[in-house]
Amino acid sequence: MFYYVLKYVFLGPLLKLLFRPRVEGLEHVPEEGAAIVAGNHLSFSDHFLMPVVLSRRITFLAKQEYFTGPGLRGRLTAAFFRSAGQIPVDRSGREAGRAAIREGLGVLAKGELLGIYPEGTRSHDGRLYKGKVGVAVMALTAGVKVVPCAMVGTFEIQPPGRVVPRIRRVTIRFGEPLDFSRYAGMAGEKAVVRAVTDEIMYRILELSGQEYVDEYAAKVKAAENPPGPEKFPESGR
Repeated sequence: MFYYVLKYVFLGPLLKLLFRPRVEGLEHVPEEGAAIVAGNHLSFSDHFLMPVVLSRRITFLAKQEYFTGPGLRGRLTAAFFRSAGQIPVDRSGREAGRAAIREGLGVLAKGELLGIYPEGTRSHDGRLYKGKVGVAVMALTAGVKVVPCAMVGTFEIQPPGRVVPRIRRVTIRFGEPLDFSRYAGMAGEKAVVRAVTDEIMYRILELSGQEYVDEYAAKVKAAENPPGPEKFPESGR
């Protein structure tokens, strides 16, 4: 209920007024039945701008940090995401990844739209990074189509570190649904899920026009921002 109040009464009309999203290919999003919408992830604003232009409800797998932030802002953010029906995902390890897949499959089993960012994190520099294979595992296991989506201009309105977005027009493009039924029953094959993921990322790349980096975004971020040297206690010598 709160999802629709936000979308049609409070947040949705405001976002449409401020950012005037230009929408292309909306007809590619199925009007009913389970499907995955897989998009690039350039900005915190993506979580709000894509749902606003869809007629159907979409549930995102949102990183757990949105639900555990400190202070008043953290509590408000957590309350918002929970009220909007978004699912927290722990990204800390392999078992956490399996749990995220189970959550996503639960959404699809109910015949709903599932939103996912295959890169696993926001792009820190506006480029498109290698996709993680969870999207392929879910698509093949559930036997659903994947609609590629490109957010264009959201990095410019709210790059990392910017709290208040700039007011500029953005574009949201949806591509033709990708059908992977030819790989039915092969969700456990590493080569297959990698190939499916790469195909999804290629379609997102075609829609977005971004520069592509064949590495995981989290790995590149970590390499560019290494932790500081550990501090050891004085030995007393």
